[in-house]
Amino acid sequence: MKKTLVLLLLAVACLSAADKKILVRGGSSFTSNDEAVALYRKAAGDRADIIVARSQEEFDRLIADVHGVLGGINKDQFAKAKNLEWVQSTSAGVEAYAFWPEFRESDVALTNCKVVQGPSVADHALALFLALARGLQMYITDMQTQSWKPRSQAPKTVRELQGMTAVVVGVGGIGTQIAQRLHGFGIEVIGVDPRDMPVSNFVPTIVKPDEIDSVLPKADAVFVAAPWTPESENMIGARQFDLMKDDAYFVVISRGGLYDREALVKILDSGKLLGVGLDVTRPEPLPKDHALWRFKNVIITPHMASLSEGANGRRLGVMVDNVGRFAHGKPLVNLVDKSVGY
Repeated sequence: MKKTLVLLLLAVACLSAADKKILVRGGSSFTSNDEAVALYRKAAGDRADIIVARSQEEFDRLIADVHGVLGGINKDQFAKAKNLEWVQSTSAGVEAYAFWPEFRESDVALTNCKVVQGPSVADHALALFLALARGLQMYITDMQTQSWKPRSQAPKTVRELQGMTAVVVGVGGIGTQIAQRLHGFGIEVIGVDPRDMPVSNFVPTIVKPDEIDSVLPKADAVFVAAPWTPESENMIGARQFDLMKDDAYFVVISRGGLYDREALVKILDSGKLLGVGLDVTRPEPLPKDHALWRFKNVIITPHMASLSEGANGRRLGVMVDNVGRFAHGKPLVNLVDKSVGY
């Protein structure tokens, strides 16, 4: 009788024990604050323990025993994580893993937060473009000196958008929404993407990356919204800048590794481009003495295009959903194909 009771208690204990352990980086971030952690625990139920690491040292110590990670890991941590099955990135870009053979070749699942930040990033891309097309960077500077310049001194960058042609490199969740907004301004859009994708009224033409040189001469504006992978690194270089129209605009909204920074400086020095908008550079932050800071027709923002309450809420929603799915053994959403890096 006593032996039977012990076995029964052990069985109950096994049934009540959580199947998985998911590690969360602690801090004030909206994805790891107390409210977010409570949502993770609710989604996991009794099928997974949600463990919060309040310091880097604690994270490094706990990583060895967990099955899932929210927020990403580095190579050293990955080597210690013998039970790891899943990593959830808080961003759409996963270049940290795309360039990392040990992770790419492992069985560890990787999910990201693609699409959810599409509206805010697309808005930011258009904000950069519109500011450049109307020469607002000059007028914003004039406000600091309370200068009212006559119309005759308006910058030559002032252009009308209707009738332009734009090339959007990367027609994913962000690139598609950039194209939708451009279409609304009466701009014809040509997409560049490696996938076989259906065309639409706002992206009537899509070519493969190896055909990009054939469409760049048509572009009044080029938007770069592709993921940074070993294949896409520096895909916009000196040749591509030379192929662009004189007085074209160039806007990069995804990652700084997709364009050759020094080639961009050289083409700006030549006066060929009307305006450049950069939310991303390589490295980040851009060094204070770098040449890109000195051009009056360049607007640089500090990799903040994804910031918005809407994007934050959608990002958290994806992460909570995936916690519940992982804990209960269901298919994950936003699963990254590690062989291609997106």
